[in-house]
Amino acid sequence: MNHKHRGTRVSPAPRPGPRRALARRAGRLVEAPWFSVVVMAVILANAVLLGVETYAGLAQRHHAALTLLENCFLTVFTVEVVLRLAAHADRPGDFLRNPWNVFDAAVVLFAFLPVTSDNTTLLRLLRLFRVLRTARFLPQLRVIVTALGKCLPGTLSFVLVGTLLLYVYAMVGWLFFAASDPEHYGSLGRAVVTLFILMSLDGLGDAVHAGLLISPWSLVYYGSYVLLSSFLLVNLLIGVVINSLEQAREVDLGTKSDLPPAIPGPAHRRHTGDPGQEPDPLDAFGVRDRILAARLALDDAERLLQISRLDSR
Repeated sequence: MNHKHRGTRVSPAPRPGPRRALARRAGRLVEAPWFSVVVMAVILANAVLLGVETYAGLAQRHHAALTLLENCFLTVFTVEVVLRLAAHADRPGDFLRNPWNVFDAAVVLFAFLPVTSDNTTLLRLLRLFRVLRTARFLPQLRVIVTALGKCLPGTLSFVLVGTLLLYVYAMVGWLFFAASDPEHYGSLGRAVVTLFILMSLDGLGDAVHAGLLISPWSLVYYGSYVLLSSFLLVNLLIGVVINSLEQAREVDLGTKSDLPPAIPGPAHRRHTGDPGQEPDPLDAFGVRDRILAARLALDDAERLLQISRLDSR
């Protein structure tokens, strides 16, 4: 009886379902280098077409040919989005978690809406958005675009603080310089415009000389304003942008691909389950996958040993 189960083998893994098979095939096609090159070339050709249409005479003479090219480009973009959606056939929710997928699908979908086709201006704006899709295929540009999105909260805080600073100094300038320099400080609006220009240090020397003719305290006014606006606030904004670039670079390096691997395992689930989770250094060498495989082998061996003991009884 012991020899009966000596040659027992572990049953093979079940064959993947149709959705997973479709996702694998579409994923290999979408991840192919030539696919990205073709889509990138179509996007650039679409940008050239938009520029050609700005020439009224040329657009009228070749209206039929330009319309045919536009329909061809739209067909290519539609097929691309469908292939990317098919690459997530086994997990459609992950398609919407990628902002680039949502942007691509929205740009293509809006082109088919009746409201968009009837409005020429809106249609051209949507076609212009297709040019922005080049960031998807250029890593450095993708990092910059991601950084711009991440620095928006810090930029809004900078705008609020800068607006408050401008308002306070504009009111002080109006109180002290309105009578002597009505051209620059005659009203709150003129004072704000003057100080906004001085934020770039343009015309600062002339403003200081004109202020010294009015009062020696104007040097303190302009000096404190330049120190707070041009040096402190601008450097804070630069710090926010640099920090956002670092975060965007980490996200871009941590997210290599949004498509499922050939055999999804625990390592893949750890990386794709939480976008903000830092990658495990052990997974870089496949250590955890090997430990899991060894554990499964031990479980199978223990199960066969228990069966052998029951048969021997």
